[in-house]
This record gives sequence, C-alpha cells and structure tokens, in this order.
Amino acid sequence: MTDIIDTAAWSELEQTAGADFVGELVQTFLEEAPTLLQALRDAFAAGDADAFRRNAHSLKSNGLTFGALGFAAKARALEQGGLPAATQAALDELHDDWQGVVVALEERIGNG
Repeated sequence: MTDIIDTAAWSELEQTAGADFVGELVQTFLEEAPTLLQALRDAFAAGDADAFRRNAHSLKSNGLTFGALGFAAKARALEQGGLPAATQAALDELHDDWQGVVVALEERIGNG
C-alpha cells in the first residue's frame, strides 16, 4: 500500500515553509476542504460547469501542495473532464480519498 501523503513532497514543503507554518496551512486546508467538496457536489447537482471546474481545481492544487497525490489526481480528472464527464461515483471516490487525507495530514502535524 502506498502512503497517502508523498514523503518527498511533504519533506520539501516543510523545508521550504517550515514545520510550524505547514501545520497552520494544513489546519486551514482541513477546515476549508469540506466546504470545497460540498461546493463541488452542489455545482454537479446544479449543472454549474464553471463552479465545478473552480472547486475541482482548488482541491487538486491543495492536494498537490500537501503531497496527497492520489486525491489530487482524482480532483484533476474531475477538473479536466469537467461537468460533462463527472459522475456521482467519481465524486464519492474523491470524498472517500479525502477521509484518508484527513487522517494522514493530522498524523503528519501531530493531531492524529
């Protein structure tokens, strides 16, 4: 089984920004991502392609920042495919991955 958080990406982030600041960034992401995930679902339900793409992009970018590469890849697929290619199953998979990302990030910053 591969790690949810890429060790090299995480180490580079900590070296660049410092562990304390990374912890603050993670806390912000953990607080804001559920809103982004819900907004993605809402945009899907409403057929709002622009909001769908924006939220998928934000989730992808944040996932990449913290080394959550699997999560970021799923968000990227939603962003690139856009609303026409999106399925409820793909949204559910992204949400399921998010649950693992939460645990992994909390462990990384010492909250898990």
